[in-house]
Amino acid sequence: MAPTLMFRVVSANLNGIRSAASRGFFDWLARHKADIVCVQELKAQSADLAETMRAPRGMTGHFHFAEKKGYSGVGLYCRNPPDRVVEGIGHAGFDAEGRYIRADFGDLSVVSVYVPSGSSSPQRQQAKYRFMEEFFPRLAGMRAEGREIILCGDWNIAHREIDLRNWKSNQKNSGFLPQERAWLSRVFDELGWVDVYRRLYPEATGESYTWWSNRGQAWARNVGWRIDYQLCTPGIAAAARAATVFKEQRFSDHAPLTVDYEPGCR
Repeated sequence: MAPTLMFRVVSANLNGIRSAASRGFFDWLARHKADIVCVQELKAQSADLAETMRAPRGMTGHFHFAEKKGYSGVGLYCRNPPDRVVEGIGHAGFDAEGRYIRADFGDLSVVSVYVPSGSSSPQRQQAKYRFMEEFFPRLAGMRAEGREIILCGDWNIAHREIDLRNWKSNQKNSGFLPQERAWLSRVFDELGWVDVYRRLYPEATGESYTWWSNRGQAWARNVGWRIDYQLCTPGIAAAARAATVFKEQRFSDHAPLTVDYEPGCR
């Protein structure tokens, strides 16, 4: 059965788990009282993880590492043991990059996903499009399971103009390209996934940003993008009570997104 009491889910791109640990991420996590934490961009292998990174204070970690050292990788920290853990989307090339891990808890599933960035080269942008093409039917398949699912991650796409500070100058840049935005619209409109933050705060702007470039004092000026999401099936989306982006301390170039769910009080 899915949880019936309030529970807290966090999504955080760490841009290197060892770097985030040195900046106090796990100390913050211990105080934050999350039930499930989805992390992306580990940039580490299993042997690189200290015990505090593998099982932080009452939680167990499950990871999908990239084959390439210092690259990508996703994980899930769970306060309660999952019934099942699934690594990868079933595509050899993208699974080698460590981009997807899922944990099932009764009738609830939680996923950590890291959609490729296309900003480094035209070749990586084409890889991003291929991932989107491969992932869409997986998203449709998850919706058809009839389960409640929380899909957390760095999607590397700002969906609407409200989701980034300088949208006019970024219309030809990866992360805000028309094809990317249209794909995410299909995820919402055709497949029925719900953007929980936008459901709760439909007009939020600067406070919603989750990523800032390391160039041009973007953080200091809050020139950000909202590219980290918790997408949900409609039932669990309706149970979301509050969402926050934590900006009081910086662990990476992203900020953690927290959502509190209360399934018994819809």
